[in-house]
Amino acid sequence: MATQNDPPTNIVLTGFMGVGKTTIGKRVADFVQRYFVDTDDLIIARAGMTIPQIFAKYGESYFRVLEREVGRDLAAKERFVIATGGGMLVDETTRAVLSASGYLVCLDATPEVIEERLKHASDRPLAANWRDLYDQRRTVYAAIPVHVSVVGKTADQLAQEIILLWRTAST
Repeated sequence: MATQNDPPTNIVLTGFMGVGKTTIGKRVADFVQRYFVDTDDLIIARAGMTIPQIFAKYGESYFRVLEREVGRDLAAKERFVIATGGGMLVDETTRAVLSASGYLVCLDATPEVIEERLKHASDRPLAANWRDLYDQRRTVYAAIPVHVSVVGKTADQLAQEIILLWRTAST
């Protein structure tokens, strides 16, 4: 499905935890034949420990520093599909850098869908208080110009929708 005319820009997926950024990002990357990267995976590799371990040992502020570094590094690349951590683009500088490097899409889900997906999320240090976090981040997500609702759609349907929006915006 990739075409020679596809722009070199990255496709950057963001949104709250549990909306499917990684799953959908992998499908987008498959369809447009690009590299896929999950920023949380890069942070884990860089730190040599899991995200819960980073939070426990160094705290959230250190994790956010790693996010900014990873965001800056990825913004310098082309032809990637990037799935950000749920809070990565809350940082204004990181949001600006990644927005400038590619096509930014915010994936949306209802609170009910998020709650269902986070029920057993022991690997997410901020999942326990997700409703407060969701309320805090809503205005940041709302400021992102392109939104796609994940509710009632398959990963392939969502990938196709995102690719169409990206190609349309790039022409």
